[in-house]
Amino acid sequence: MQSIIDRRLAGKNKSIGNRERFLRRYKDQVKEAVKRAIDGRGIRDIERGEEIHIPKRDLSEPVFGHGQGGVREVVHPGNRDFIKGDRIKRPEGGGGGGSGKGQASDSGEGEDDFAFALSKEEFMQVFFEDLALPHLVRTQLAEVPEWKHQRAGFSSDGTPNNLHVVRSLRGAIGRRIAIGAGSRRELREMEERLEALGPDHPEAPALREEIAALKRRLERIPYLDPIDLRFRNRVRVPVPTSKAVMFCLMDVSGSMDEQRKELSKRFFILLYLFLTRHYEKIELVFIRHHTQAQEVDEENFFHARETGGTVVSSALVLMEEIIRARYDPAQWNIYGAQASDGDNWHHDSGRCREILAEKILPLVRYYAYVQVAEEEQNLWEEYTQLLEGQKHFAMRKAVSADQIYPVFRDLFRKEGAKAA
Repeated sequence: MQSIIDRRLAGKNKSIGNRERFLRRYKDQVKEAVKRAIDGRGIRDIERGEEIHIPKRDLSEPVFGHGQGGVREVVHPGNRDFIKGDRIKRPEGGGGGGSGKGQASDSGEGEDDFAFALSKEEFMQVFFEDLALPHLVRTQLAEVPEWKHQRAGFSSDGTPNNLHVVRSLRGAIGRRIAIGAGSRRELREMEERLEALGPDHPEAPALREEIAALKRRLERIPYLDPIDLRFRNRVRVPVPTSKAVMFCLMDVSGSMDEQRKELSKRFFILLYLFLTRHYEKIELVFIRHHTQAQEVDEENFFHARETGGTVVSSALVLMEEIIRARYDPAQWNIYGAQASDGDNWHHDSGRCREILAEKILPLVRYYAYVQVAEEEQNLWEEYTQLLEGQKHFAMRKAVSADQIYPVFRDLFRKEGAKAA
């Protein structure tokens, strides 16, 4: 039975084992601190590490302390007022005089928080720990544009830089042994016969000539022949990859103010970061809409100002057209995320439900709708009808920044995990 102890040091001479043990021991406190950090962090900085602060009361350890009373011998440095034998009066009130300033209070803690720096990977691991993509089945690409070279044995031809010396010499030795085996056996027999006949025997001169000719024949066997050379062989093989595309649909009509757009952005960023942990490559498609839908870049998606009415179905129609034209569902994992305040032209909400049920949902892995307003309007009522028959469709409300993270966790929590 062997036991291996990892004594490698992490940054600043911190033990890796102790760090992992700390994260396991104070898992709940670290998760709560990460949640607080997310609430106060900008969207563009969400993926970096974080220095989290844990209240010291949560890290308390049992300690032994000295009670009042008893006889003690203490040496006080810098003493100028007392000599041996003097008695020092005990402080009044049963405790020491503190150095704090200000008035007394009936609440608050007198201890500093414990600061602990999480790396980017540790932060994201805690952030997404109990989340999973519902019904996650990766679609492998049928036509893979990516290739890699891998070793495939040896070949008899190739470039000098791929020459395998040991394998070539091994082949040369085997060839020489195989070709000269019969001649060497015949040579041994002739030498034994010559030794038996003696040097003065009449057949000895002719036998010596045959022996010399046989040795010259063996010497003519080349030490290294071109047929002995062996080269490392490498072949190109396709690399199967899993790819995903994420559609971001957002209402940019006059009713969507900057606060609601910011809430939508938080949800989109969380979903994108989450998908990057499951797929090697992710493409983003931004679709904004008011009365008409348009595919735009990220900057215009979040910051362009529009006015006018709302026709949500225009975005869904455009999404289906883009999927049909560029993203074959047999080759891509398609995800949709829609954010809106729920306001829509009342004749259009029923059409949105039909487009989702008949054209969009059969093509996507998962579709999430987040309403960034509290009031339930006709779009919310139509989408509610899809919940029973569509397992890969979900909808939630989020009206403030601190609700985005719980809503996201609720949408993508693992089966059996508790809701946030």
